[in-house]
Amino acid sequence: MRIKNVLVDIGLRAASNIPNKEIRTMKEVLRTTVAATAEPSNIEEEIRARAYELFQARGGVEGHDVEDWLRAEEEIRDSKTNAVAA
Repeated sequence: MRIKNVLVDIGLRAASNIPNKEIRTMKEVLRTTVAATAEPSNIEEEIRARAYELFQARGGVEGHDVEDWLRAEEEIRDSKTNAVAA
């Protein structure tokens, strides 16, 4: 989170000297950078929790752990990418 705050602070200071047209582009760059620097442990925890939800939704049938993990990973990463694009 500290990186995020520094990036936002730098962006706000720089924005005061940039024409309005270019500010929108800079905000997009900052959003992408902040999302890319999200703490991996948080993402991993989200993936782990979602994989467990998938396991439970399947009735707790074992043997699909890799499938659950990969599906959860795809869902979480897609949701993060979509959030950045919005």
